[in-house]
Amino acid sequence: MSAEHPCSIPGGPRGVCQTGDVIVGGLFPLHRQVNDTDTSRGCAGFSPNSFMHTRVMIYSIGLINKSPMLPNLTLGYEMYDTCGNVTMAIKAALRLMEDRSNDGQECLPLSNEYTASARGAKVVVGELHSEISIAVARLLALPLIPQISYGSTSELLSRKTKFPSFLRTVPSDSHQTKAMARLMETLHWESVGVIGSEDEYGKYGVESLIDHMSITDVCLDFKEILPTNVFHKRYKKRLTSLLQTVNESTAEGIVIFTKTPNVRAILEEAIRLGVNRTWIAGDTWSTSSEIRSLKGIQTIGKVYGFIMKRNTVPGFEEHVRSFTAPPKMKDSFFDDYLNQYPACPSSTADITPNGQDPQNCSFHDADEGSATTNCTNIQCLTKHIDQDMSYSIYLAVNVVAQALHRLLKCDNMKCNRSATFSARELLEEIKRVNFIKDNITNIAFDQHGDPSIGYDILAWGTEDGNVTLKQIGDYRPSGDIELPEHLEYSNVTVTVHNCSKVCPRGQELTSYKDSCCKTCNFCVSNQYSRGGNEMCRSCQEDEYVSPERDCCLKKAMAFLKWTDGFAVVLAAFGAAGLIFTLLVAALFIKHRGTPIVKGTGGNLCFLILVSLATSFGSLCAFIGEPTDLSCKVAMPLFIISFSLCVSCILANLFQICVGFAFDAKAHDRLMRFNNPVAIATGCVSIQVALVAAWLALAPPFRQEVSTHRAKVVVQCANGCDAMFGASLSYIAFLAVVCFLFAFKGKQLPDLYKNSSFITVGMLVYLVAWMLFIPVYINTSGKYVQAVEASAMLVSNYSILCCHFCPKCYIILFRKELNNERVILDYIKKHYESKGVSPVTTDK
Repeated sequence: MSAEHPCSIPGGPRGVCQTGDVIVGGLFPLHRQVNDTDTSRGCAGFSPNSFMHTRVMIYSIGLINKSPMLPNLTLGYEMYDTCGNVTMAIKAALRLMEDRSNDGQECLPLSNEYTASARGAKVVVGELHSEISIAVARLLALPLIPQISYGSTSELLSRKTKFPSFLRTVPSDSHQTKAMARLMETLHWESVGVIGSEDEYGKYGVESLIDHMSITDVCLDFKEILPTNVFHKRYKKRLTSLLQTVNESTAEGIVIFTKTPNVRAILEEAIRLGVNRTWIAGDTWSTSSEIRSLKGIQTIGKVYGFIMKRNTVPGFEEHVRSFTAPPKMKDSFFDDYLNQYPACPSSTADITPNGQDPQNCSFHDADEGSATTNCTNIQCLTKHIDQDMSYSIYLAVNVVAQALHRLLKCDNMKCNRSATFSARELLEEIKRVNFIKDNITNIAFDQHGDPSIGYDILAWGTEDGNVTLKQIGDYRPSGDIELPEHLEYSNVTVTVHNCSKVCPRGQELTSYKDSCCKTCNFCVSNQYSRGGNEMCRSCQEDEYVSPERDCCLKKAMAFLKWTDGFAVVLAAFGAAGLIFTLLVAALFIKHRGTPIVKGTGGNLCFLILVSLATSFGSLCAFIGEPTDLSCKVAMPLFIISFSLCVSCILANLFQICVGFAFDAKAHDRLMRFNNPVAIATGCVSIQVALVAAWLALAPPFRQEVSTHRAKVVVQCANGCDAMFGASLSYIAFLAVVCFLFAFKGKQLPDLYKNSSFITVGMLVYLVAWMLFIPVYINTSGKYVQAVEASAMLVSNYSILCCHFCPKCYIILFRKELNNERVILDYIKKHYESKGVSPVTTDK
């Protein structure tokens, strides 16, 4: 073991140093705070853990000096106690940056000028706390002296524009907070509380954690930011208020993101007030023996922690066990340790002169029966060895050695370049370091100066009354997390605060106002939920919510089915009409040469019968599930066929009027237009043009309408209501013209009463469609098409019954009237009764 030299700065931090070809600086918080009352000592609250961190750095440098890595060079060190204080740390950093031109002096007094000298520290290991590292990094950034922290995890330090020479051997808080959020998500936590501090570590850590929580939908129950040094007595009330907030919150876990002294103050108050919760520990205190050794710490509840992948520094514990204390000398770190933990008597029953408990001593004799009063065993030191910070310091020293090995072009025999180089050159080599240490840890830095190292997830347990650490999982920088499948809390459905985490089927989680606590409430009538933590949502258009509101059911297709009673009646009347039409056609064909058939229109009457048969047949398209084709065929086919029917009747009526026009001038004028085929063709052509435009521009189509909770009505939409209305209006126009001709023809000598029956038929048609319009408008669902079909049947039957039935009756039962002589006699008597001669002569 090399001798240590005291190296203190007047009015500043105390330190130790050892000469070498290349000096490695070190910053360690051996004391927790600056002592405002004892100016002679300067700092108070000695930390044995930090003391062991200095020993790790000295031990690691010793290993490098003994190895062939830097064969003809020696690493020296210069370490200072920052006392956990920014001002002290800055003084120490300025000392490390100072010019050392006098080789005869190992540690010169502090001067007034600070420059980055070739003879000063070429690299600095430390500091532990992020707040202090940030202040130091701003100084070291000026000469670009590399700074490698073994414990500062603040995300701010990854910003290379501000801290170009900062690197670290611990992961950034950006990974730690993401790991914490992933743990909460894996444990199915709904809400957490977060406690931070006003320093850089606490503020940035809390904000980063909240950002990651928002991604995982974990609710923030409360956030408390404490002063940097809340452990001072003046913050007692603030701590009490904080713990009351914790106790009253409904958070499932409490995250503490601050340095160890603050954590100790918080948990001591929690122990005093009997607060029992689940805590999440940051890497600053998750393995802290100081926290775990607090009296009553077992009563605060469960603790989960995150710590960088831990390993043991090879041979360090054996080194400590065989450690020989250097001669006691003023201002030595070891002197501080002995003052804090004096040597113990051999008998544990004895009390030391200053009343020190033997269990807090520095040395315990291996043989309790020994009579010697000076201890020779250092068992007390080994209990302060940790596996996280110690290994990070060990890695930092090895990173420096690897960089020097490359920079100075060393082999196993010698370094081919002198130790005269700038700190910037060393910084560039450190950035490029990439090696595997002890076959277990790969160390390399990314562009932010952060290593690619994950976290171990720890759980605190109790064994023989002591708090133990158990690794329960791990987190990798890729975002993957591994935990036991049946970890407690992972399947909890209701928290201890009666806040629901999952709900039965048909219910959803509902938050209270300004609270993360949730309760289960039923979904509204038109929404469903499968339970768990699923929110209520609506079904698709063709689905409806089940009575239990736990799923969606397919809506039934509603249309006029063939088995529907209304459809059966319509089909029966349609079939009857079609059959009757065919029978009339057969009867008329048989008697086509008789006067009554000729008077009905001759060949035109067969065209009327064909159009009626087609109209009855189109009724099939109105029953059954509508399709785009059936929609395009049904109504247009009826409109054209019925228009043809009415057009033929109109042509027949016009022919009759011309035939009985005895006024010669009127007769001559009407005879020019007396072409029944042309009249029928012209009238129906207009309707065909209207229908063609309708089908081309906006044809009818199949439409599904959810007008009922459990049904989807399938119907035919008109496509263009204006074209639909125009087509029907045109038929109505033809019917009105027929009605007028027929009404006027009632004065003519018509033995068969054609005009009278046609007048009734057209009147029935017009009334039927006048009634159809309001009924059609106010009808919805599958019966819309039934209403259309009904109007069609009435229209067809009005023509069939009023135009053809009287003729069939005469053909079958009044054959004597179906004679030309009888017709002529009837006409003669008609005009004679009016005093008009039926015979006219041309002049």
